[in-house]
Amino acid sequence: MAQTVKGVVAKAVGEPVTIENIVIPDPGPGEAVVAIQACGVCHTDLHYREGGINDEFPFLLGHEASGIVESVGDGVTEVEAGDFVILNWRAVCGNCRACNKGTPHLCFSTFNAEQKMTLEDGTELSPALGIGAFAEKTLVAAGQCTKVDPSASPAAAGLLGCGVMAGIGAAINTGGVSRGDTVAVFGCGGVGDAAIAGAKLAGASTIVAVDIDDQKLEWAKGFGATHTVNSTNEDAVEKIQEYTNGFGADVCIDAIGLPHVYKQCFEARDLAGTVVLVGVPTPEMEITLPFQEVFGRGGALKSSWYGDCLPSRDFPMLIDLYQQGRLDLDGFVSETISLEDVEEAFHKMERGEVLRSVVEI
Repeated sequence: MAQTVKGVVAKAVGEPVTIENIVIPDPGPGEAVVAIQACGVCHTDLHYREGGINDEFPFLLGHEASGIVESVGDGVTEVEAGDFVILNWRAVCGNCRACNKGTPHLCFSTFNAEQKMTLEDGTELSPALGIGAFAEKTLVAAGQCTKVDPSASPAAAGLLGCGVMAGIGAAINTGGVSRGDTVAVFGCGGVGDAAIAGAKLAGASTIVAVDIDDQKLEWAKGFGATHTVNSTNEDAVEKIQEYTNGFGADVCIDAIGLPHVYKQCFEARDLAGTVVLVGVPTPEMEITLPFQEVFGRGGALKSSWYGDCLPSRDFPMLIDLYQQGRLDLDGFVSETISLEDVEEAFHKMERGEVLRSVVEI
């Protein structure tokens, strides 16, 4: 039987979000209903509210979440009722050309629940990234549920569902950071600091954090930055070269997604170095690079989508590192809030006052 729960909905571009009654259908074949325990307030949710993703309003926001599986539909074998899971927006199909080539982390046919959640009047909702977790419960494809150690903090674990995984994966999976490498990370919000934490996990010898906010640079030190640069009053490229014996960094990560920042990454890398774009640009942005330098420097220019992660592999591994005290997921949680506080959390994010506000239910 369908059930009604509370959830955070964006109804029109730029309008404040509202708390609405959400109708959750029983799970159909391949689906699961998850009781949400915690969900991070990610910048992507703000993009949805501002119409920056698409215009399929109304949106049920929230996607960076953990919770308990309440029920599953026919044919579900991955999880069962009672499992503690992290939700992901890459439910691997297992059959596309990427999966068949042994690269399921690049799956081209990821999927969501077939049924729609609705408002009480029957209006269909578009769940953010196919999840919609600013709600007491949500309906997802069972493949979007990754079972992890239930002793982990829900607030910390849920962050792996998006931003923290994107940053760690940008460093380790996409950038291939390894022992002794030098790394520069541009942008020290949640994703950038996660990239710093990932570089530290991988054994990088020098990690340079670049931002325009001194408070964010202080936070970056806590996650492993060995040097910081405030690019409002220092030349970031020159300082990175200074901190890397004049060579430039082996891996430069753009966690912002602005053309001038990407160009700084390009200029700050060593010969045969790697640039990784994990910050999300907007559709109208363009970039021009000197073509001879693209050839002459060698190396690689890469984009990192969801940190090139495979949730079934990476989420349990990172939770294990968290439980060992080697990955400070708790450090990303600036505050815990209620569903009613999501709109203010967006404003705090815009003002740079938090790494992550986390809704606890």
